[in-house]
Amino acid sequence: MHCAGCMAKVERALGAVPGVASARVNLTAKQVRAEHAAQVEPADLIAALDAVGFASQPRSEEFNRTPSAVKPLLAPLAVAAFACMNVMLLSVSVWSGAEGSTRSLFHWVSALIGIPAIAYSGTPFFTSAWSVLKRARTNMDVPISIGIVLATALSFYETLTEGHDAYFDGVLMLILFLLAGRTLDAMMRDKARAGVDALLSQAAPGASVVSADGSLQWVAAADLVPGMVMRVAAGDRLAADGEIVAGASAFDQSLLTGESAPVPAGTGAAIHAGTLNLDAPVDVRVTAAGADTSLAEIARLMDAAEQPRSVYVRIADRASRLYAPAVHSLAALSFLGWMLAGAGIYQSIVIAIAVLIITCPCALGLAVPVAQVVASGALMRQGIMVKDGSAIERLATVDRVLLDKTGSLTLGRPEPDPAALDALDADAAAVALGLASHSRHPHSRAIEAALLKRGHRAARVNGVAETAGIGMAGSWNGRRVSLGRSDAAEVVSTTLRIEGRPDLAISFVDALRPDAEAALARLKSAGLAVSLLSGDNARAVADVAGQLGLPGQAAASPADKRAAIGALQAQGHKVLMVGDGLNDGPALAAADASIAPGSASDVGRQAADLVFLGDSLLALPRSVMAARRTMRVVRQNFALAVGYNLLAVPLAIMGYVNPMIAAAAMSGSSLVVVANSLRLAGAAR
Repeated sequence: MHCAGCMAKVERALGAVPGVASARVNLTAKQVRAEHAAQVEPADLIAALDAVGFASQPRSEEFNRTPSAVKPLLAPLAVAAFACMNVMLLSVSVWSGAEGSTRSLFHWVSALIGIPAIAYSGTPFFTSAWSVLKRARTNMDVPISIGIVLATALSFYETLTEGHDAYFDGVLMLILFLLAGRTLDAMMRDKARAGVDALLSQAAPGASVVSADGSLQWVAAADLVPGMVMRVAAGDRLAADGEIVAGASAFDQSLLTGESAPVPAGTGAAIHAGTLNLDAPVDVRVTAAGADTSLAEIARLMDAAEQPRSVYVRIADRASRLYAPAVHSLAALSFLGWMLAGAGIYQSIVIAIAVLIITCPCALGLAVPVAQVVASGALMRQGIMVKDGSAIERLATVDRVLLDKTGSLTLGRPEPDPAALDALDADAAAVALGLASHSRHPHSRAIEAALLKRGHRAARVNGVAETAGIGMAGSWNGRRVSLGRSDAAEVVSTTLRIEGRPDLAISFVDALRPDAEAALARLKSAGLAVSLLSGDNARAVADVAGQLGLPGQAAASPADKRAAIGALQAQGHKVLMVGDGLNDGPALAAADASIAPGSASDVGRQAADLVFLGDSLLALPRSVMAARRTMRVVRQNFALAVGYNLLAVPLAIMGYVNPMIAAAAMSGSSLVVVANSLRLAGAAR
């Protein structure tokens, strides 16, 4: 599948199978999901698709990677570009008035370059056209292929007979522009495909399983079953869901919950696949493995939500049903009309070819992808990466913004409270730096970075030892000193203890992103309602919501977030989701458009349509405004493309246009669309 017409044919073909209730195509993943009665066999669905020209196979969890849509187009595109440039150079002499043997020589050289290049670079269109023609059907590539073949044959006939006109340059130009548009579209789709694979990669590939005799044996994740006991060392991720049966540790659950603080868990606590063990080894009894884990369930939610939602896809769908028969009919009627008028076979064929070429939907095909690529480049220069070009269209329509808190609205990394650091005298700061420099714990690294930034130097601390889950301890000037676990439960903090002095607490805060208030103000002024939707605890969400004057929902699970988005969409709203963690994956995929920060998890970055690479939250209003400008240009491009056809097609039918002029006119309309799209170079300012 590569266009809206393909999507429609696949869905209609499956919908016609008795027992099939519905079929929905995911063009990005090259999949179709069908709901059907129990008696319908996969073979029935495969046969129905084969009957309309689409080879298929049942999707399996083990084989779910989609081949790149770009790679098959790159070589034909390169060949078409190379041949087109060379044949165009040869054609300059013919256009300049070369006659006799000189013109004949240039035609032969053009044929030697052009015919092999046309045969190779036109393969994507020929293959697609043949796959439906042999089943007595048609698609948009059929008239394109007929036009290419007839124009090439006519040009070769002109070369053999030393005629005046050969159209190899026009045919190559036609192929080049068509391939360019298809490649641009495929590039955008390839970038949108890796979300589920990235999600499942968060789980470990396997685990050390404790046998009945106490020995350890490595077992692949696919072979884990409930009841097995995994020994999870500090620094390892869990390969399956389970319950702790021995030991206690702190776990990084930020991918699942969005919480940046390590979460302590002991015997009896439930932990999930993908969770990172931070401090000490634990034994975990497997409760769910493979496709039954929470991680796999989130992957399924993402996969189900990632479907086309573009209004322009639906427009193209309707247009594609009419395009091929309309063009065939116009070309055939033009041929018959001129034959009846006495023009002769040669002249009638020339006019029919001109009609086929001039009606090529190249400008229409470039209207969206070129605007998307230019706008994507403008956003990239502002540090915003567009992963799915169709998201620009969806982003332009949003009227609600849902913000995750930790890592999205905030920076998502623990920073020592400046007030707590101010309370440290020079000796205390030096000791804290000396201890922190011996640990790779996130809190220690944050303290080290903050104190170094303030110009402090580390004290010489002897015999430093780190105890998992407790902290670092050593001696300084004969005194016992330590930096580690705090007894305060209400805030995230670390305690500095120096023998003979009062304990000093260093609390941590998760600061708002730079320009957060300005960004929210710009979103509101653009008519967007903004609210918080976070997996964090109620107190943390209420503090930030109160500070920014936003409504907020706390303790939201991945399913809760997706349900909240679905409820808004049911009310007619278009939703932009901003999130960063694994728990945001289904919401990012289900929203009409989604954005993640560059600091997000691999899953968050893959599931989101856009990723902003800097810390500033101004990326949100810049993206929305750029999307709105882009869609204004897209609508202009559609108007230009339709206007071109309304003007050019009658001229071709009346015989005022030969195939060369038709190809030039088609290319000219494409260049106008491209030039109009280039105005978006500054869209993200």
